[in-house]
Amino acid sequence: MAPGHVAYGLGAQYGLRISAETVAAWERGMQMPSEYELTALAGVLWCAPGELLTAARTLREHRVARELAADELAGMVGLATQAYLRMEESGRWRGNERQSAALSEALGLTPAQFVTATGRTEELAELLRNAVTSRWQAYVRPVAKLVPADRQVIQAVLERLHSDYQALMVSTLSWSSTGTERAGSTGDAGRAFLAQVVERFWLTADD
Repeated sequence: MAPGHVAYGLGAQYGLRISAETVAAWERGMQMPSEYELTALAGVLWCAPGELLTAARTLREHRVARELAADELAGMVGLATQAYLRMEESGRWRGNERQSAALSEALGLTPAQFVTATGRTEELAELLRNAVTSRWQAYVRPVAKLVPADRQVIQAVLERLHSDYQALMVSTLSWSSTGTERAGSTGDAGRAFLAQVVERFWLTADD
């Protein structure tokens, strides 16, 4: 179907005044249809809305892929619809641990998908960097508030990452003999490790 055919179908079947140029912009990823437009587009193309999305990243994209209305999902997680929509639109999830667990279950999110969809990636990264460079025990609870995973698993992962980082620092210090070289090598190795710490967190958590 050409963009013009799709635009005609949207108008004839759903009463939407959408131009062929807009349909083409959706196809190229230059514009994003509204929730209703996406549902109508799926109807015209005889597919599920989730099939028209790339890998979902936001709460809205995950919800639409599951074909859930905002009020339906809000009820499942124990929130008023407007309160949920404010979080979805801002990209910042502020639900408690019970609501977070319900959200993950309703949308079928892995812990990593949950962190991305709720806008917590940078916050988690900062906590993990602090955990591996200081007392990791102090960060179990803060990380558990961000990641819907068993606390014992989080504790084991933080301990392992902390041990890996400390071992890296010790081995790096032993590579050189002068203080200047040691400082430079340690900094480079440490920065490289810290840049990968979030990815290592998820890899270790999945083991």
